[in-house]
Amino acid sequence: MPSVGTAQWQGDLKGGSGTFKAGDSIGGSYSFTSRFEDGDGANPEQLIGAAHAACFSMALSNLLAEAGHTPESVETTAKVTLKILDDGPAITRIALSTVGRVPGLDEATFVEHAEAAKVGCPVSKALAAVPEITLEASLAS
Repeated sequence: MPSVGTAQWQGDLKGGSGTFKAGDSIGGSYSFTSRFEDGDGANPEQLIGAAHAACFSMALSNLLAEAGHTPESVETTAKVTLKILDDGPAITRIALSTVGRVPGLDEATFVEHAEAAKVGCPVSKALAAVPEITLEASLAS
């Protein structure tokens, strides 16, 4: 079943504004200032970050469970960097940071599974054109 996201934009680039909706309950507004100047509202890169963090967390949880280490939790942050390049704006980096609570698992094994999830989650695959995707993975103390 396809997932649906919608967006509307009104006006020119710098003076206009838009709204977005993801699924039935997630929505917000966005503008030039929320995207390029740290103004109020959301931006597409935050949505990409949330999607990547969610997909990665699910993929990692699945890999751990399949290996016999069902996690209590996996919490992931994805920081998406948008830079203005000579040919226009581009996402140049995504930094994933994840912390797991996995009873009985050593950190090296957790990191190994996290690296596999980074490569294998569908959103990571969709974002393969991003030049740099990094990962910091650790177990909660």
